[in-house]
Amino acid sequence: MGYEWDSAKNVANVAKHGIDFEDAVAIFDARHLVRESTRTGSSERRWVALGPIFGRLVAVVYTWRGETRRIISARRARRDEQVLYDRAP
Repeated sequence: MGYEWDSAKNVANVAKHGIDFEDAVAIFDARHLVRESTRTGSSERRWVALGPIFGRLVAVVYTWRGETRRIISARRARRDEQVLYDRAP
């Protein structure tokens, strides 16, 4: 299983959220919580993974392309996502 992303989208994500996709994928190597995205408007199923990197909880949105996770965005987790993560077993 690997990772991929659009390099221009990564640059825009770093500018907007301060998180590089290269760093964001580290959440998959530690305890993380995954849920299906409830956001509408996309023709593909999207997933949100919540996990810590660099001492803060982040949300990584991705979709599957075969056996590869395609990273769409990475940002600081919202308060409701923090609560969800903290309550998970």
